[in-house]
Amino acid sequence: MLEDYRIVGRRASDIAASVETGVGSGALAPGTLLPPMRELAGALGVNPNTVAAAYRTLRERGVIETDGRRGSRVRARPSSTPRDALRTAVPAGVRDISAGNPDAALLPSLDGALAAAARRYAQAPTLYGEDPLAPDLARLARAGFDADGVPAGPMALTSGALDGIERVLSVHLRPGDAVAVEDPGWSSVLDLVPALGLRILPVAVDDEGPVADAVARALADGARALVVTSRAQNPTGAAVSAARARELREVLAGYPGVLLVEDDHGHGFVDLPLKTLAGATRNWVHIRSTAKTYGPDLRLAVLTGDEVTLDRVRGRQRLGPGWVSRLLQYAVVELWASGAVDRAAVARAYGERRDGLVGALRERGVRAYGRSGMNVWVPVTDETGVVTRLLAAGWAVAAGTRFRVGTGPGVRLTVSQVAPSEIAGLADALAAAVRPGLTGVRYD
Repeated sequence: MLEDYRIVGRRASDIAASVETGVGSGALAPGTLLPPMRELAGALGVNPNTVAAAYRTLRERGVIETDGRRGSRVRARPSSTPRDALRTAVPAGVRDISAGNPDAALLPSLDGALAAAARRYAQAPTLYGEDPLAPDLARLARAGFDADGVPAGPMALTSGALDGIERVLSVHLRPGDAVAVEDPGWSSVLDLVPALGLRILPVAVDDEGPVADAVARALADGARALVVTSRAQNPTGAAVSAARARELREVLAGYPGVLLVEDDHGHGFVDLPLKTLAGATRNWVHIRSTAKTYGPDLRLAVLTGDEVTLDRVRGRQRLGPGWVSRLLQYAVVELWASGAVDRAAVARAYGERRDGLVGALRERGVRAYGRSGMNVWVPVTDETGVVTRLLAAGWAVAAGTRFRVGTGPGVRLTVSQVAPSEIAGLADALAAAVRPGLTGVRYD
């Protein structure tokens, strides 16, 4: 409860600002329990609805979190300080394998695709009121979904996978609701959930995806949504296997009202087949981004799902940006239809680097994980020490604190730009930075 700090204000905005000032100054420490709304309203001489509005603003900004009758507390780290801000400064001459980027050499040139998109636009400029989804992009995306066994459903476009996840969560959940999220998991999702005023229920992950028992516990504890990465899980490289998909479907069958969000950003650069969970609950969405295959600056993701969810997403989108640029859509169509990216070759290239590093570390007594994608996760006992020693050896890696909630410490290495000839040297440096012989089958 509050001790020396006094919250002030007569308007909701002033009360919220007062709390933020206390958090920023350190007077309201992480975990501080805020007064009940009626109690604070009485102390300030305002209507309880005014305090409720202030608390709602603070939840939406990610400053506080609400846990039902347990009340509202200052978050451990306000969302105004995103996890990506925890990056280590990379000195000159140090190889940066911390950022999570694809290999630019494996991305297609956009010159021809953008020129083709401009010519097409010149012939028929996009105007208000048109279908947000270009018909030929819809056909390509639907064919891809059908080939991978994703159930039929309406489609929508968002500005990347994270934008899609945000829109889906926003149209289904309310502040205070709980979301089951992979741990370790994508740092942006770990930031997004509390920024929306939602609560994270962490779910353990192994090579085959979210652990079924952990998902069952999260759902039993009240999670109203589950976010699953199908392949190339960030940071561990996990990919949902056929056996794990069956287990998770059995769990979800007992919770048909749970919102399922399936992130398949690995489509296009991962050679493992998709084992989808789509359709396991009444409300579901399957999301595919173009970022890792065609380039991060092509801010486009295709969504399909149940009619209610997609209708809500598209309706809310009309009141915001309206649609994703047709110019970007035409460029993606050109890249996709022309086969500008040899997806099998890209998958092999990332696989050679990832599997090579995991194998080299195993030979040196270091446990590492990386079943798919471009990242390798290495459990360690001292993140700071490992990161510091690797910097001294010429390698910048990502500290695991950005990607975890309750799981043990680790470091993430993005191997997309590591040449096969460099793997042995990197493995030597990492082995020297950690204690060898780490064991265990889960990332916790």
